[in-house]
Amino acid sequence: MVLPTATPEKTAELTWEIAQLFPAQGHWSEEEYLSLDTNNLIEFSQGQLEVLPLPTFSHQRLVAFLYRLLLGFVEKCGLGVVMFAPLRIQLGQGKFREPDLVFMAAEHADRLGEQFWKGADLVMEIVSPNDPERDKVTKRREYAQSGIPEYWIVDPTDASITVLTLRGREYALHGAFIAGESASSVLLEGFRVAVSDLFSQASR
Repeated sequence: MVLPTATPEKTAELTWEIAQLFPAQGHWSEEEYLSLDTNNLIEFSQGQLEVLPLPTFSHQRLVAFLYRLLLGFVEKCGLGVVMFAPLRIQLGQGKFREPDLVFMAAEHADRLGEQFWKGADLVMEIVSPNDPERDKVTKRREYAQSGIPEYWIVDPTDASITVLTLRGREYALHGAFIAGESASSVLLEGFRVAVSDLFSQASR
């Protein structure tokens, strides 16, 4: 016996019925967001879910290179914990982001949680070519307002690394580093990344 298949119209109708079981955009609570069981990258801002695109191969190569460098430096010196997305970082009430890389100093270990971290001491973002303003403007403002001491913006479009350091409630430029230079950290004295070495990873 051949079972009937659902028509596209019926399938769409069923999908819509499932969607109606969830809160409308702008009405999600933190508890509902944190209870989501999905392998998608989803950020949360003032009651709204923001579904992020899956990272590309070149993006993940950059993340892997930076993770190895940062982890090696931090572990050698016993400075704290380094992790990578997906990992929720709470920036404040009703605001969660998932930076590409995060560092939490050992003295702030009480802010490490199983579901999310309460802030971070250093974050790194690989700029998305589809929405560069998100990393360069929106997250720059949000990370500063939440008190994260250092923010690295890694931009594959011009092969640059911008390092920002917190001054009050805003970031000041520590350095904009390009090919042939090494990006340096203010927070982690002695930690450096050779820009040319980093971006050669994405082109291999």
